[in-house]
This record gives sequence, structure tokens and C-alpha cells, in this order.
Amino acid sequence: MMDYLGKKILYLSRKDVESLDISIEEIVARLEKMFSKKVNGRMQMPPKPAIHTNGDAFLHAMPAYIPEFDSSGVKWVGGYPENYKRGLPYITGLLVLNDTETGVPFGVMDCVWITAIRTAAATALAAKYLALQESETLAILGCGVQGRANLEALSHIFHLSKVNVYDISKEPARKFQVEMSPCLQLDIKIAETPHKAVEGADILVTAGPFLMKPSPVIEYDWIKKGAFVCPLDLDSYLKPEVFLKSDFLCTDDVGQFQHFKAEGLFGSCPKDITDLSAVVSGKVRGRKSAANVITSINIGIALEDMAVAPMVFQKAREIGRGVWLDL
Repeated sequence: MMDYLGKKILYLSRKDVESLDISIEEIVARLEKMFSKKVNGRMQMPPKPAIHTNGDAFLHAMPAYIPEFDSSGVKWVGGYPENYKRGLPYITGLLVLNDTETGVPFGVMDCVWITAIRTAAATALAAKYLALQESETLAILGCGVQGRANLEALSHIFHLSKVNVYDISKEPARKFQVEMSPCLQLDIKIAETPHKAVEGADILVTAGPFLMKPSPVIEYDWIKKGAFVCPLDLDSYLKPEVFLKSDFLCTDDVGQFQHFKAEGLFGSCPKDITDLSAVVSGKVRGRKSAANVITSINIGIALEDMAVAPMVFQKAREIGRGVWLDL
């Protein structure tokens, strides 16, 4: 048993977590291992309950247990689209790790970096299995934290030559271009409209805020044949026809998808959807043709958080990050 168990917890601030230098390649590999094991049914993850205190804002409780990683805990995370007006981030929250034998909490950490990196890694993982290997052009709609993280993750999987970005606000798009282009040595162009951003893209990622009553704009006919589409903002950007006409439709968790569907989201999506774990494990073949348009609805699941959090905790202990607090 850990000598600190039941006596102390390690608290990791956002600065602590971000200082650990865990690479995107490590995170993708970790999620790949998790998804390959997910099909055995041993992992536990109830659909995340939500409360909504302010319009399109949300607070989610996200518990999960991964026996293969000896990992259990919960993430309490909020997304408030109007926070920028107060100089606050859209996503905030904490993640708690619990000992799987006793249930005693032993770690508490800021979840902003984990949320961003595991979401981007899940996109990259889905694209690794479902996008065309020769994909070169990427479209990102939404130039916030998720847009940046997804660009970085996908640039490690594909040899990107062109990136088109769009944001409803011009300043985030300009900042994205100025900061990310030299950082990743990529040709980043700002599109004036969603249509211009999507046109000709091999990979399309939408990374705007979740909207309870979306007004989607992206039409199926805008999407290039053979493209891989990954909406991270549920059905906020994509019109229903994109989901209905996709040649293959999957999600990071069917149970969570069905829960959201019962809550009124994805109302027009077909019920026949494949779990990403079936693709990663090799049980289901996703792409059958170079012309297939494939959509992976990555909702963002607690299993991804609980796959990454132990890595963060262990690395922090190894290099002495964080503050030990009495229980």
C-alpha cells in the first residue's frame, strides 16, 4: 500500500500539470491501449450527468474505472462559453484519483490540460484508423484551446501541408495563425466562411462550444470525398445530413452517445453507430473505400481522463511537482 494513502493527497495545479512535458505521442499511445481493451467490457463508465446553470454552460461529473491501468476516479468539469468576457477560460475543473482497493482519494489535479490533450489525442487516434493516410489538408473550426491541441496532435500523425481555420471571432483566428504557424512550421490560412474552411479538407475538426440549441452550418456537399470528420462540439456545427450521409459513423462511446441522444442531442443522428473501440481493436473495419466520408463523434469520455491522469500523477511524483495536503 502507498505510504501516504489515507494520510495525504497530492494537489497538482494547472501549472504543475502543464510542466510535466508528457508528449502527445505518449497520450495517443495510452488511449490506443485503453480503446483496444475497452471492448472486453471490464471498464466502468456511467453516462456523465450534467447540470446547466447558465444557458449553454454545463457542469459534468465524469467517473470511470479502468482495471488494466488500476485507475479510478472522477472529473468535475465545467464549460462556460461566456467566461472569456471575465478573462476566464471556457473549460475549468478538477480531477480526483481514488485508490481502487480502498476508495481513498490520493490525488487532486487541475483538469484543463488533461481535458485538452486527451480530446486531441482521441481525435488523432480516430483519424489514425479512419482517415486516409495521405491526408494533407486540415480544417479546424474553432480556434480556442481545443483547436490548438487538435492541430498539434494531428500534425504528429499526418504530414500536413495546409491548414484552414475559421472562428466566428476574427481575433482568435488571427492569434491562432500567428502563434501556431511558426510553432509547427505549417501554412495556416484564415478562412472567411465555414464553407471556405471546409472546402477541400482531408480532415475536418469542429471545436466550438457545445450548444444546447445548435444552428449548424456545415453541409454534407461541402465535404470532400474521402474526408474524415470529427465534431468535438456535438452537433453544433454539422448539419444533420452529415451524420445521415456519412459512409461510416462512430463515437468514442456508444452508451454516452445514446444517453445524450435520449437527452435531446443528436436528434437526427441514426441509431446505428459503432464504438471507436471496435475499430481500434480490429473487430470492425471502418474505411472500406478511399471515397468514404467518415464521421467520428468524439464526445469526450471519462475513460480517456482516467487513462491519462495516472500518468500525470506518476510523473509529478517522480520529479517532485505539486503540494502534499493532509486528508
